[in-house]
Amino acid sequence: MSQAPRRIGMIGAGWVTQYHLPAWAAQSARATVVAIADPSAAAGSARAAEYAIAANYTDVRAMLAAERLDAVDICAPREAHAELVRLAADAGCAVLCQKPLAMDLGAARQLVADIGGRVPLMVHENWRFRPHYRTLRRWLDEGVAGELWQVQLEFLSSGMIADGQGNRPALVRQPFFRTLDRLLVMEVLIHHLDTLRFLLGEFTLQSARLERTNNDIVSEDVATVLLQRRADGTPLVVTGNLATHGAPPLPSERLRIFGKAGTLELDGNVITATGAATRRETFDTGRNYQESYNQVIARFLDGLDGAVPFETSPDDNLKTLELVEAIYEQAGPVVVR
Repeated sequence: MSQAPRRIGMIGAGWVTQYHLPAWAAQSARATVVAIADPSAAAGSARAAEYAIAANYTDVRAMLAAERLDAVDICAPREAHAELVRLAADAGCAVLCQKPLAMDLGAARQLVADIGGRVPLMVHENWRFRPHYRTLRRWLDEGVAGELWQVQLEFLSSGMIADGQGNRPALVRQPFFRTLDRLLVMEVLIHHLDTLRFLLGEFTLQSARLERTNNDIVSEDVATVLLQRRADGTPLVVTGNLATHGAPPLPSERLRIFGKAGTLELDGNVITATGAATRRETFDTGRNYQESYNQVIARFLDGLDGAVPFETSPDDNLKTLELVEAIYEQAGPVVVR
C-alpha cells in the first residue's frame, strides 16, 4: 500500500518561498503543503492563493496546534530559526530549516544538542545541489584535475554601487541586507564555503579581511579569505565583492581548480576541463537555481523515507558554520572604506 502524501507546514511566506513552493509542488505525490504561517496575513494569503494552500495562519504556534503535520519547512528570517526549530520539534514534526540553523556557531551547537534525535532535522543548504556543482564533483572524483595545486573562487557583483538615482540594486532586490550585522559571509559566502567543502573536503582558515563600502549597510560587503585544504595543504583563495565596477548587478561566480592533470573552471553558467581531458558543459542558470531547491526538498523526503541519510545534516552544517565563525573572529572589526 502506498503511503499518503506527507502533510507539510510552511513557516514564512517571504522572498525565498517562491522557490520552495514549486519544489514542493514537484513532489506532490509524496508531500503536500497544507498550511502556511507568516506574521503578515497579506503575504501568507498571497502564497496560499497562488499555491492552493488550504490553511493560512499569522502565528506558528496556532498552526502547529491546529494542523496535523508530518514536517515543517522553515523559511523565516535567520534570527527566528532556532526558536522555530524547537517549536516544531516539540510538536513532533520533522524539520527542514533554511540555513543557517542559528545566528552564530554557539547557538547552532546548542540547538543541535537540544534537538538530539527527537525529530529528523535537515538544513536547507541548496547551493551544493546546483547541477553544475554536482558535475564538477563527478569530474573531481574521476580524477580529471589530478593532484590539486591551487583553488580560486571569485563572487563578484556591482549591486552595492549606487545608480543614477542613488539606489543600490542589491538593496532593492534584498532590502534586509541593510540591517544584517553579518552580511556577505554569513548570508552569501556561507553557500560557497559549504559547496567548497562538498567538492574538496575540509579546510582550515589561514587569514580573513572584511570591508564595508557604503553607509547604507551596517556590515561587510567585501571579503578576502585564505583557506588551506586539510587533506594536502592546497591553498584556496575566496574573493567576495558586491561593489565591483564592471561586474553585473546580479552576482556571478568563477571557480578555478588547478591540478596537475588539468584545470576545472566554472565561469557563470559554463564549466570546462582543460588538460589531459577536455570537457565543456553549459547550464541554464535560472533552471539550475530552481533545481537546487527541487533537489533539497527531494533529498529531505528521501531521508524521511529512509532511502538516504541527510547530506546537509546538522552535524555537517556545523562544520560550515565553524568556518564562518572563524572568518569573523580572524577578521575582527569590519574595515570601513
